[in-house]
Amino acid sequence: MNRSNWDVLLVRICFIGLLGALAAILHPLGLSLATGAVAGIAVAILASFIALHLRRLGVEVLLGASAGVLIGTGLGLLFSYVLNQSVLLQGATVQFLRLAIPLLGAYVGFLIGIAKANLIKLDFLGLSSDLAAASLLKLLDTSVLIDGRIADIAESGFLDGQLVVPQFVLHELQLVADSADSAKRNRGRRGLDVVQRLQKMPHVHLEVSARDFPIIREVDRKLIEFAKQENAKIVTNDFNLNKLAQVQGVAVLNINELANSLKPIVLPGEIMRVFILKEGKEHNQGVAYLDDGTMVVVDNARRLISRTVDVTVTSVLQTTAGKMIFGRYDERSQTGPSEPRVAAASASSTPN
Repeated sequence: MNRSNWDVLLVRICFIGLLGALAAILHPLGLSLATGAVAGIAVAILASFIALHLRRLGVEVLLGASAGVLIGTGLGLLFSYVLNQSVLLQGATVQFLRLAIPLLGAYVGFLIGIAKANLIKLDFLGLSSDLAAASLLKLLDTSVLIDGRIADIAESGFLDGQLVVPQFVLHELQLVADSADSAKRNRGRRGLDVVQRLQKMPHVHLEVSARDFPIIREVDRKLIEFAKQENAKIVTNDFNLNKLAQVQGVAVLNINELANSLKPIVLPGEIMRVFILKEGKEHNQGVAYLDDGTMVVVDNARRLISRTVDVTVTSVLQTTAGKMIFGRYDERSQTGPSEPRVAAASASSTPN
């Protein structure tokens, strides 16, 4: 836990202790010393819990909720004052409505304020650029650094904002790089090389953050907590981290999804040129691959291995692992233009 987290924790403890001491000394609602202290501590803990969740909201949402609470409470107090002048209601009913109506107004105003927070514009306060910068913060996890494609994406200029590599992610990379398994060791070293490559790019802003969460042991959960506190996005290609982050309301940029979306779009009936690399599983099938790794299964192409041919796309199948293209090799379409001339020459040379 860093210094700022310790300071916040100290302030919370002091607040809880102060409120508990005040409740014990002043005896609110006629409570005894012990009961008042417990009630004060409980209220302080509840307030800290509410503050912990409210700090994750944006500035516009907080302003909208605050305005809604103030307006709703004001209208509720005004209605309670009018109701208090009525002679139709007396006794406990009036006392209940006098407290319940302002609370109901504050609650309704709070919900309406949050719902309409998108209408609040903070450009005139000069806060829009700060909010935009916070939303452009991107956390890189271990898998995306080992994968390495993030460096090519950043170098191409398609990745804007500030990139952050937490220290606990670098520590995990170091553990992988020191592994006794040569494959894991090479993966870890590649991840560290990618970090160095990103640091050397002049137009990429990469920060190595020392923030840590000692109470949380898993790296994925640390990343999610980091993203929640900074309103950042997580860049990954880990399927489990992607799902876990989305469940907890954290935005994720998945490199694999980006790669799938950039694959060329082909439609049935189109002609494409491919290199038949190997035979397929079914009879008389050949298999080819596009530059992006997309598999192309070609009928009638088993005898064309190690040749480049034109095939006609018959169908496209989108799976969880990616996209598969099915095509057909038609020998007549390859030699179609020349066959009529050959036939005509044969006919002319035939004696009567």
